[in-house]
Amino acid sequence: MLLRIFAAVFLAELLGLGSGVTDTGPWLCQPAPRCGDQTYDPLEQCCDNDTILPLNAARLCVPNCIFYSCFQHCCLESQGSQHQTVVTFKVPGMKPDCRSSPISRICASVFSPTPL
Repeated sequence: MLLRIFAAVFLAELLGLGSGVTDTGPWLCQPAPRCGDQTYDPLEQCCDNDTILPLNAARLCVPNCIFYSCFQHCCLESQGSQHQTVVTFKVPGMKPDCRSSPISRICASVFSPTPL
């Protein structure tokens, strides 16, 4: 009986069962995120309109107004003859919607006079 216990402990140590669990990384049991037909690393990249971009990718919304396309999007809002460009936050898990997304900042307002 003692020999069986010794053999079990020996095999457990030999197989590494007695040591701590080794970190195998975040991808072991999870499918890699996809962008179109390609996979990407969400710690370094994002998927924007089926294009893989680095997390710090910046675009021009209007002159003098940049936005980070992994986290924000550019919206043109109109109220009568007044037009303004607004940068809104992207809400994870939801499609971009200029009306319901939280506003990050207002970039520019343009007044368009109505013809007489």
